[in-house]
Amino acid sequence: MSNNVVILTEAASLHIKEMIKHNGEEGALLRVSVKGGGCSGLSYGMGFEHEVNEDDLQFEQFGIQILVDKESAAILQGTKIDFKESMMGGGFTIDNPNAIASCGCGSSFRTATQAGTPEDC
Repeated sequence: MSNNVVILTEAASLHIKEMIKHNGEEGALLRVSVKGGGCSGLSYGMGFEHEVNEDDLQFEQFGIQILVDKESAAILQGTKIDFKESMMGGGFTIDNPNAIASCGCGSSFRTATQAGTPEDC
């Protein structure tokens, strides 16, 4: 497993840095996680934290400290996080090579080994 479990694009990192500044979260770390739920069984989580847990992997990209817990790391390995602008506004896109099924909203998925806990859409 590589040290960089997830790959941030430069566009995503610039937007995350703007969010850190806008939300007054200077010094925060970006947590990327997977939790049960969503219509395909698993869903992604991203948020800011100031504490590193014992089971976290920590790495840096574009000056952003990223945390991924060990359980999520196996599911997220090789996942690319980008930020795209469109006429409807901007948003993060997540491309997980481990996902074998995903829903129309793009935030729920499952892998060959992790079905999660599917919910109604």
